[in-house]
Amino acid sequence: MKINEAIVRPVLTEKATNLTKDNVYLFEVSTKANKHQIKTSLENLLKIKIKNIRVNVRKGKTRRTGRRMTVKQMSDRKMVFVKLKEGKIDMFPQT
Repeated sequence: MKINEAIVRPVLTEKATNLTKDNVYLFEVSTKANKHQIKTSLENLLKIKIKNIRVNVRKGKTRRTGRRMTVKQMSDRKMVFVKLKEGKIDMFPQT
């Protein structure tokens, strides 16, 4: 898996921004990526040193859509909690 395919986006919610005080950052990643691929891609892309990684797979919900209320399965999402050894990631870059 290529470096830019593993990481989908950073998660910028209120809970995720509260975790940055403890030097923990939250990213949404590809469901096909494993811990080793995620760690190497984040270290190469952001130039940081990672202490540990926790992976959480959030199962997709079922939704009823359309005129006939057909059942649709939403896709799964994989979230990664990344704890850094030192330093910080600038989630809101200054322009």
